Amino acid sequence: MVDALGVAVVGFGWMGRVHTQAYARVRHHYPQLALRPELVTVAEEVPGRAEEAAAQFGFVSTTRDWRDVAADPRVGAVSITAPNFLHREIAVAMAEAGKHIWIEKPVGLTSGDARAVADAVAKAGVQGAVGFNYRNAPAVETARELVASGEIGAVTHARIRLFSDYAAHPESALTWRFERERGGSGVLGDLASHGADLARFLLGDIASLTADTAVFLPERARPTAATAGHSRAAGGVPGPVENEDYVSCLLRFASGARGVLEACRVSVGEQNNYGFEVHGTKGAVFWDFRRMNELGVSRGTAYQDQPVSTVYVGPAHGEFAAFQPGAANAMGYDDLKVVEAHRFLRSIAEGTPHGATLPDAVHSAVVLDAMTRSAEHGTWVEVRREE
Repeated sequence: MVDALGVAVVGFGWMGRVHTQAYARVRHHYPQLALRPELVTVAEEVPGRAEEAAAQFGFVSTTRDWRDVAADPRVGAVSITAPNFLHREIAVAMAEAGKHIWIEKPVGLTSGDARAVADAVAKAGVQGAVGFNYRNAPAVETARELVASGEIGAVTHARIRLFSDYAAHPESALTWRFERERGGSGVLGDLASHGADLARFLLGDIASLTADTAVFLPERARPTAATAGHSRAAGGVPGPVENEDYVSCLLRFASGARGVLEACRVSVGEQNNYGFEVHGTKGAVFWDFRRMNELGVSRGTAYQDQPVSTVYVGPAHGEFAAFQPGAANAMGYDDLKVVEAHRFLRSIAEGTPHGATLPDAVHSAVVLDAMTRSAEHGTWVEVRREE
């Protein structure tokens, strides 16, 4: 017996579309899932956008006010894909209304926002999932297993990079993403939040760090109409960019390992150059999102001149078998969100968390807050998880 679960999407930009497609596909890849998501309603304040979503994907109803979703008895679970500054208010209200929530990172603007959402979810007894999708890649999950098993020895140092050019054009519109009050800490929340999660997912807690940040394009044009994604606004009234284009950070892990985390949203020539290198006393692992289904692995007893092999992930790795029958068949970005949808719905069905959770979002946000403090004061700071 498969139970129906009414789901809603709040905010229908690109990420709202990705969540909706994941709900539509999830039972194709996970036919044994005990819940069947049904698209009940979509909330989007931009005129016409919700109606377009309903026409394309089959939502039963639409609204321009997310509060209608909280009050809707048909809805059991909600995807929150609205801008960052709305995360806390919407998520707390949904949890208090008894709705399970799947929310995009960074879950608000600060660790205080993320913690408020986590506390609301825990108090309400609902499930909460967070959009740290890169950890869902089968190659990344395999890398974690190799590190945890000691295959590469004790980890000595790692490098995590997230370089993109989505804001590199000087005509990129001055949307909420570039405002401190609505976008928070710029590239820290947008890209480095993923880096902080990957660092902890692979290597454990970060004990302390020192960071440097910069704004390389200090002025952009204000948009004259509704925007989605990373739009341009040539000829608009110029305004200041208030948050960071770039961050570099030295990390000290609780294990004693060292790390470097670097992220930039204005890297000309870089399109989604996300990845990591983890080095140990006996080997190393290497991953590049642009070659998502490959993992570079060096292990053995040679130490010096030890070769690196390319492992093509297959059905034995992570969630690959739910998508492809044999190694080296490609999975893509949207598949990672289907994995995420499955883990969210499984959490609801079983009453036990699976995948990235609100406590994971709190850990990431605490690291981002520490980066901000370090950049402001020019010092090493402790990553205080009790904040």
